[in-house]
Amino acid sequence: MQEQLSQVNQMIAEIQDFQADTKDKLELFKSNYIGKKGAITALFDQIKEVAPESRKAFGMELNRLKEIAQEKFKILSEIIEAKNEAGSSKPTDLTLPFIPNALGSIHPLVQTRARIVEIFERIGFTQSEATEIEDDYHNFTALNFPPNHPAREMQDTFFIEKKQAGNDEQSDILLRTHTSSVQIRLMQKQKPPIRSLMIGRVYRNEAISARAHCLFHQVEGLYVDEKVGFADLKQTLYHFAKEMFGKDTKVRYRPSYFPFTEPSAEIDVTCLICKGKGCNVCKYSGWVEIAGSGMVHPNVLENCGIDSEKYTGFAFGMGIERVTMLKYQIKDLRLFTENDVRFLRQF
Repeated sequence: MQEQLSQVNQMIAEIQDFQADTKDKLELFKSNYIGKKGAITALFDQIKEVAPESRKAFGMELNRLKEIAQEKFKILSEIIEAKNEAGSSKPTDLTLPFIPNALGSIHPLVQTRARIVEIFERIGFTQSEATEIEDDYHNFTALNFPPNHPAREMQDTFFIEKKQAGNDEQSDILLRTHTSSVQIRLMQKQKPPIRSLMIGRVYRNEAISARAHCLFHQVEGLYVDEKVGFADLKQTLYHFAKEMFGKDTKVRYRPSYFPFTEPSAEIDVTCLICKGKGCNVCKYSGWVEIAGSGMVHPNVLENCGIDSEKYTGFAFGMGIERVTMLKYQIKDLRLFTENDVRFLRQF
């Protein structure tokens, strides 16, 4: 066995000293050492000539030799490959004209969101966030949507885990259909006064078209304190419309219904595309709806542990896409999510 071990050690020294700077030399290394007819294979064939009690030790030495050879082959291959890549690259042509790096721009939805936050921060609103995956209680029940109430059908919901009939409906897990669920979580952990914005993505199972999408962004506002009235709501949204769309913008309030507010109203502003004259966007009425609003329903306050006899509040909600479409006169909602560079470069 001593003779075989001497051959192994000698071969390790040869492998470590071997140098290859071309593919031909690399192939020579492979055929001499790790090929099927190479020296290492020949040594493995000699195991049967070694005494049985020494075969295990000799086999371990051969495996070490094989690993050293394979590692050496890998290193030599990388060196030659890097050398070939460096030699094949063409030198830089300094006579070519300079091509500047193309700069991106801020997405129009991000710009609109930042502007909305700026307007409301100046009048004391903070920001609040919560999870986009909600349970039935925070998304519906706490907002005065009783089980099996027809108002639940106003929003087509993406359910992640829906319980079987007869189980507790509050256990249903879903993608939030509005950021009103953030209002519930905020009122549960913070007592009045509360003045905050809730901004984020919401999801509804709707067909995608120029005027609707299954995913969009919503901003909601909540103000709860003593002696908060409908006049406070009107002046807040009047201020927002003037700041966002311009001083010439007119605002209209229409009675409406939402389970979580009473009384409720929808907010219209002058159509910025036709300037109130009438077009297909405003359905020739001269007005475009931008938000829903109302006084927070007493049941909602009580569900969050707030005394509805002492405190009142208002809430409003609007789609950031709708505001952006009006501000920049965009007629197709799908442009916001298609990532068309021609569209994004305009902003």
